[in-house]
Amino acid sequence: MIKASDFFTIPDSLAPFRACFDAHAAPWEWLNGIHNALLTVLSSDGLEGARSVFPPQLHVSGKVFIHDSVELPPYGVIEGPAYIGPDCELRPGVYIRGNVIVGRDCVLGNSCEYKNSILMDSVETAHFNYVGDSILGTKAHLGAGVILANVRLDRLNVKVKSPWGLFDTGRRKFGSAIGDHAEIGCNSVIQPGTLIGKRAFVLSALSAGGWIEGRSVVRSSVS
Repeated sequence: MIKASDFFTIPDSLAPFRACFDAHAAPWEWLNGIHNALLTVLSSDGLEGARSVFPPQLHVSGKVFIHDSVELPPYGVIEGPAYIGPDCELRPGVYIRGNVIVGRDCVLGNSCEYKNSILMDSVETAHFNYVGDSILGTKAHLGAGVILANVRLDRLNVKVKSPWGLFDTGRRKFGSAIGDHAEIGCNSVIQPGTLIGKRAFVLSALSAGGWIEGRSVVRSSVS
């Protein structure tokens, strides 16, 4: 009943990855396939425009594709496998921990950390964000200091609340699935297993979790 296509669509900038992710699968199921999808696409012969020269204090390791149009910071860490699409901006202190797919025109901000996640097109994560085991739809925006928590305090499998009941994701780590054009206000913490619909708003300095309907506005902490 919960389909990834209800939250986001893989854009043309990430077309090589479309065959790797089933639009009818639950969003958290995509997280299981990020690593293999990257290895498949990065090993193909169809990729063009890869950058080969990096700033001396930007540490790049593993299998990484960074488009030549990407604006790189003077320092940071990028660990593969990773794919960074065209026209993105990476800011100082960025930390990409592997298994990260990024589309076109995204901002990966200063002192922000990313691992096992997908960012579609024009995603803005500009200041002091943590994005772990999460998927962010096109034009999703995280305000400064937003944290996408991905592990329960009791370390048990993350469960997802929905109108159809409670689902065990089978994953110990799952952050959020954030729909296209959703907005998260500064310093909010999004709890593990949160599903946020398209064009939803979460206001600043809240703890939000569970199922958040598209086009809704969260004005107080929910779980």
